[in-house]
Amino acid sequence: MKQPHGGRREDELDHTIAGYWRASLLVGAVVIGVVALLLRTLTQTAEQINAGAAEIWRVGKLIANNTVHVPLLLRTNQVAEELLKTSEGIAGATTRISGTVTASSGNGAGSTGQEG
Repeated sequence: MKQPHGGRREDELDHTIAGYWRASLLVGAVVIGVVALLLRTLTQTAEQINAGAAEIWRVGKLIANNTVHVPLLLRTNQVAEELLKTSEGIAGATTRISGTVTASSGNGAGSTGQEG
């Protein structure tokens, strides 16, 4: 078929090409918008992970500061055990001395009471 006006076909072709360009630009803008949204979400998630890791690090340091004293507590327990053994020995000796003093005082009072 012959076109009555040769310029009309070119105008339609130009219009079609312009339509494709507009559509591709629109799709590109939508893709860029979606990518920007995903990157923003990724950035926020990374910041939340970083904040959580910082809190874990802080608590870990506090725990490490507390556990550094555990060996000292072991030595304290050893000294306390030695003190307990010594105090038990002292308590036993005190009981024996008290028993001896009570027995001696009972015999002396009885003999003094008998003589008077």
